[in-house]
Amino acid sequence: MQKIITITHRETGELIAQGYEGWNFFRFEGNYYIHRKYIKTKGFKFNCTPGFCIYKFFYFWLNLKLNNGQKEKFIAWMYVIPNPLFPFIWFRIGLPQYHPSLNVEITC
Repeated sequence: MQKIITITHRETGELIAQGYEGWNFFRFEGNYYIHRKYIKTKGFKFNCTPGFCIYKFFYFWLNLKLNNGQKEKFIAWMYVIPNPLFPFIWFRIGLPQYHPSLNVEITC
């Protein structure tokens, strides 16, 4: 039985991502790497702050602008020059499983 993962903004309840756990909604190192078809908001924007992981390579941080105008800074990231050994992170939005502003629900 596949698990359905729903990620919402804790304060507002706004839906951020929802989908079946698997290749396109992949859990890795306590984070979720999510294909765009499972992202349910258009509020993610690059904030031009780069980052580097020694084995996953280069990424940019993303901010989230919510429907009520509130902004969550540095809440997500995207690898723009990813390690070819980790195709499940390629150009997907990364969200932390445990973040004070996010609520993650897993249902069967």
